[in-house]
Amino acid sequence: MTELTPARTRVAPSPTGDPHVGTAFMALFDKAWATKTGGAFVLRIEDTDQNRLVAGSEQQIHDTLAWLGLSPDEGPLEGGEFGPYRQSERLETYRPFVEQLIADGHAYHCWCSSERLAELRKEQDATKAARTGYDRLCLGKTREERAKLPGFTETPVVRMLVPDDTPLTFTDIIRGEVKAPFPDDQVILKADGFPTYHMAVVVDDHLMGITTVVRGEEWISSTPKHLLLYRWLGFSEPQYAHMPLLRNADRSKISKRRNPAARLMWFREQGYLPEAVRNFLQLLGYPPADDDSEVATFEDFVENFSWDKVNTTGPVFDVKKLDWLNGHYIRAIGADELTERIVAFHTERGDWDAAIDIDVLRRAVPLVSERMTLLGDALPKLGFLFTDRVEVEETARASLPGNAAEVLDAGIEVLETVPFDAASIQAGLREKLVDGLGIKPKFAFGPLRVGLTGAKVSPPLFESMEILGREETLKRLRALRETL
Repeated sequence: MTELTPARTRVAPSPTGDPHVGTAFMALFDKAWATKTGGAFVLRIEDTDQNRLVAGSEQQIHDTLAWLGLSPDEGPLEGGEFGPYRQSERLETYRPFVEQLIADGHAYHCWCSSERLAELRKEQDATKAARTGYDRLCLGKTREERAKLPGFTETPVVRMLVPDDTPLTFTDIIRGEVKAPFPDDQVILKADGFPTYHMAVVVDDHLMGITTVVRGEEWISSTPKHLLLYRWLGFSEPQYAHMPLLRNADRSKISKRRNPAARLMWFREQGYLPEAVRNFLQLLGYPPADDDSEVATFEDFVENFSWDKVNTTGPVFDVKKLDWLNGHYIRAIGADELTERIVAFHTERGDWDAAIDIDVLRRAVPLVSERMTLLGDALPKLGFLFTDRVEVEETARASLPGNAAEVLDAGIEVLETVPFDAASIQAGLREKLVDGLGIKPKFAFGPLRVGLTGAKVSPPLFESMEILGREETLKRLRALRETL
């Protein structure tokens, strides 16, 4: 087996709102490859677009990655020898490289106003120009020469000068040889002195020693200009892995405007377990060999990781599969841990009832775990255990058979003396109601269920009685009996 060279990978989100699920999708593959090769996974915060920053967004990025078990090895919180890890703290880093490009003739100042550029785009669209983009009006001109022409603005940007023979093909470790469209003269330094994404990402990836760039396929068109910058600046080129875009059921790109599941926080708010979400993202990245291997830990994923397994077709974001996975993981963890997670979920959501007896909840959780999809499903199913007075639902009362009073009387008689564990309760009631009165089980236990829980459907009846105890069980059944 060939020994792998330790890889340095990175995820580089912008703190401009709730983190996108795509951030976790990329981070998963970044961390898997870094782990597989014995390298390092880096988090870099790309916050150069100061107008779009949202307070608290960066903290959400840290929190959600940690929640998913995808914390970086290096980053703003973790530190590392390649910091700082926020682009806004690296502004002095970029200017010398921009100046180098200008001096070498690979970049130039542009004084065109935004109004002129908008008019240029409009004109190119109207004439269906074969080649769009900036028309190089400022190329080769001094400030004074350009100022004499229309559409001038005092503060220039810096654009890269893309040669006509720019290579458009590159090797992608997922897709093989890829051809991208011809790039225009991209702005690399904005008028406010901040670098654009294209300049900063190349400089930062180089200075941070990033060897494998994992990003969405929408960046394929930008790769030729990034490779130009690498070559002009004398940097070693990284490997590129362009991941498929996550898609809605109609094949459109998943976005926070159209799909709530595009928000990474949504999964936590809904009551999904982090291991289920991570497993789901693994399946989206590449399908398993067979159905039996759909459930896989991160360690399994790393062990079998290979870039040639990645599906290049944008996977459909099927939440039904996630629901199935979440149910599996809920049933796989023990009652103690599941109880802790239920309490933590409701506490975080702000609707935890401090009056709930956690020991009772812990005993009751196994009764409903088989029917749970989300963490929030437990308490509604178990609410009857945590109330002093059960309200009988109208549909439940209407379902009571004509002999409900007889059934309740016989059931109460049994429950007054039988040992109060689920097995003994079931045996005693079955002997009295099914064998003694000749009532089918479906009808024999219905009135008891309504009296105990107030509903037609509930968690297992006999175990629920055991948890409630003899006194409370009898009190509830007698209360229903008195109304008949």
